Amino acid sequence: MKVALLGCGAVGSEVVRLLHEQADDLAARIGAPVELVGIAVRRPNRDRGFDPSLFTTDALSLIKRDDVDVVIELVGGIEPARTWLVEALRAGKSVITGNKALLAEDGGALHDAANEGGADLYYEASVAGAIPLLRPLRESLHGDRITQVTGIVNGTTNFILSAMDATGAGFSEALEEATALGYAEADPTADVEGFDAAAKAAILASLAFHTRVRAEDVYREGITEVTAADVASAKAMGCVIKLLCIASRTDGGVSVRVHPAMIPRTHPLASVGDAFNAVFVRAEAAGQLMFYGPGAGGAPTASAVLGDLVAVARNRLAGVRSASESVYADLPVRPMGDVSTRYHISLDVADKAGVLAGVAGVFAKHGVSIATVNQSGRGDDAVLVIVTHAATDKDLSATVAELRTLDVVRSIASVLRVERE
Repeated sequence: MKVALLGCGAVGSEVVRLLHEQADDLAARIGAPVELVGIAVRRPNRDRGFDPSLFTTDALSLIKRDDVDVVIELVGGIEPARTWLVEALRAGKSVITGNKALLAEDGGALHDAANEGGADLYYEASVAGAIPLLRPLRESLHGDRITQVTGIVNGTTNFILSAMDATGAGFSEALEEATALGYAEADPTADVEGFDAAAKAAILASLAFHTRVRAEDVYREGITEVTAADVASAKAMGCVIKLLCIASRTDGGVSVRVHPAMIPRTHPLASVGDAFNAVFVRAEAAGQLMFYGPGAGGAPTASAVLGDLVAVARNRLAGVRSASESVYADLPVRPMGDVSTRYHISLDVADKAGVLAGVAGVFAKHGVSIATVNQSGRGDDAVLVIVTHAATDKDLSATVAELRTLDVVRSIASVLRVERE
């Protein structure tokens, strides 16, 4: 079973190491030995500790080799990865990828190419690292009806929010610590602004609801606006703040969103700390399931890649392929404005009579019911914290927009969603 590898960074290097160290076991599990025939990289002369004759800068020529059975792509990005993988799949070569950005933007093109070439497309490594998650969604739970997938799928943001909760630090201080420890990239934008989690949410929703969901369909907010005061308010409510991806089947469609939210400390996801990932799945027959483990890192992600390799190699030896993409449901993606949840709103207000009545009147006007109100401080430091009952996002947005026009509201310090389930 001959394998071409595209990319040899942290994950790719671990894949090469494991292919060598576990060669005998892999051959026994698959039923044939695995041979790495080439590695496409940008800098072939860099010393990586592997046979230098394996390296090439010509990925397309490597893919087109007649003897290549499986292509593993760990380069990332949209192009040229899309061109390479479509070429491989159309030629009937099985593909394993961890490219969440490409899958979320144009996974349909890859699945179409796989169908055209009669090839396998596996991507367990694209979401939640080593955690066995995608295959249970598309195979183990294929006979059930999944109603919701809620998860912490970005280790960087989870580390930052966990540090803020534990120490009371602000966002900038927690990000600095995450960077120093290697949990955050030099440019953390994709993580802290929610782009990484949104791509993973699209992949999860597509599998769970048999509907093609793209990254652009996912409502996205990052964590850069979460403050130490927000974290303290969450603690006072018995909650913790997490960046969640939430995909739900609702009203004849699906809603998919990524944003920071307060969840009770009794929630199964509340205790997920540091850079770990966890995904909570609700299904009609199976009930509640939780998948937990390291969501990133070279070795954990390489473990997911090798798991896919065993599966596709067995299929090739047997002359079969896995089930094709399941998108029969073709459900519409509901706009964020239709999503209903509870909210925590913090207002800087003038400390004078009638403020609460004026603010409450705006909530009532837009049909947003208030659950609790708490005022702290006096004078210029007066803060009004309101927690609502469930309301739609469009009604809450209209409420916030009108609150900004009130003379007694100096500023809206924060608006956070409160998820109880």
